[in-house]
Amino acid sequence: MVHEISPKHLTIEDVKHILQEGYTLKLSEESIRRIQACRDYLDKKMETQKEPIYGVSTGFGSLCNISISKDELSQLQKNLVMSHACGTGDEVDSEIVKLIMFLKIQSLQYGYSGVQVVTVQRLVDMFNAGVLPVVYQQGSLGASGDLAPLAHTSLPLLGLGYVRYEGTVYAAEEINKKFGWEPITLQSKEGLALLNGTQFMAAHAVWSVIKAEELSRAADTVGAISLEAFDGRIEPFYREVHEIRAHNGQLATADNIRGLLEGSELIKQPKQHVQDPYSFRCMPQVHGASKDAIAYVKSVVETEINSATDNPTVVPEKDMVISAGNFHGQPLAIVMDFLAIAVAELGSISCQRTNQLISGKRGLPSFLVAKPGLNSGFMIPQYTAASIVSQSKGLCMPASVDSIESSQGQEDHVSMGANAATKLVRVALNTERVIAIELFNAAQALEFRRPKRSSDKLEAIVADYRKVVPFITVDELMFPHIADSITFLRKNFK
Repeated sequence: MVHEISPKHLTIEDVKHILQEGYTLKLSEESIRRIQACRDYLDKKMETQKEPIYGVSTGFGSLCNISISKDELSQLQKNLVMSHACGTGDEVDSEIVKLIMFLKIQSLQYGYSGVQVVTVQRLVDMFNAGVLPVVYQQGSLGASGDLAPLAHTSLPLLGLGYVRYEGTVYAAEEINKKFGWEPITLQSKEGLALLNGTQFMAAHAVWSVIKAEELSRAADTVGAISLEAFDGRIEPFYREVHEIRAHNGQLATADNIRGLLEGSELIKQPKQHVQDPYSFRCMPQVHGASKDAIAYVKSVVETEINSATDNPTVVPEKDMVISAGNFHGQPLAIVMDFLAIAVAELGSISCQRTNQLISGKRGLPSFLVAKPGLNSGFMIPQYTAASIVSQSKGLCMPASVDSIESSQGQEDHVSMGANAATKLVRVALNTERVIAIELFNAAQALEFRRPKRSSDKLEAIVADYRKVVPFITVDELMFPHIADSITFLRKNFK
């Protein structure tokens, strides 16, 4: 299956499909034409332009006033890539590195960057072959683009740096020989085009939006199972309640949970209690607010991945080479901080439902085992969830409110969007773990309501879950079951 890279509008659903279905990439004729036209224009411009052009015939950052001779322009671009590859810390996950490459290709093909076709084609070839640069999480300020991580992404084009191929790290030079790839000789501006841009941030944002949508679906479903196990009430999910406070996410959550509960014996049985705790009763309001946040963030991220974000911007049709700031990550930084909060809240309310399930209320045994005391049962999975939720709260401190001056004051306001990006991924994975722990507890609690049954939809999910995680009768090792619960959640809510 082949996806043709083109200027056509790209959605996050498109990206998800391309990655999950294992598509290979191909540059469209329109993309090739645009890339070549921009390169031709820049070459001609260099022959006639007397004034220096930032990053094309000058140094970079605060060195922008130093002109570079024509015969040194290629070396200037190579030096840029080498000197900026200063990443450190943990490696970026291969799935996100693949996204970085895809989004860099997408951005360069619009024809506003001045790169060679051969440069973009090499990125396509690497993507298709599964040759993924080794990129590190730390090093980007998220303002002049993601300089350090994108430098590591670009090093293999020059036969430098390291790549992962079939799970093993190789020197790029070795892999290039294996595939018969000669090092690219960068032309004027190319190094800057490769390093400027928001693709490190944007890749994390795309991955996180996809994950957040999955977690939102999981939170509704697992929350509904918990509601059944807790002998909760249906009235808080009546549409009449939500039509008079008609937030889209709130309405969608209530509709979804009512649909999941349709046909349930448990939800229809007479209740001894008048109302439920907020973690059950306010699911539409809390889950719904996260849904609305996810939708907004998604709209911003989709704008970003359909943009050219390097500098300077080359506009051949208007004979313009403009040094500006499309590389600045503030639009992404702010919404990634926002998304971290929205996703963390799904984990926070999930943890509270878990706590209610183990509390010995409404006929459920303490810690969800028949003989508490001798058995600790589900006491400590809730501790684990609480610990994770607390960590996520700390990670939700916004990165986008910070800025540190760099490049001798030339780059005096930065977005810190890369820090927002890596924190966001951690929060998303944390929330996935917390919801998986809730499912572990909810499925256990539901068994104490037998012989009454929940809806066909929820019973089917629990039956599938029971194929990988058993009912717990006496104390046993719990951490493998938590791991299996996470895997189940990941597979079943894509």
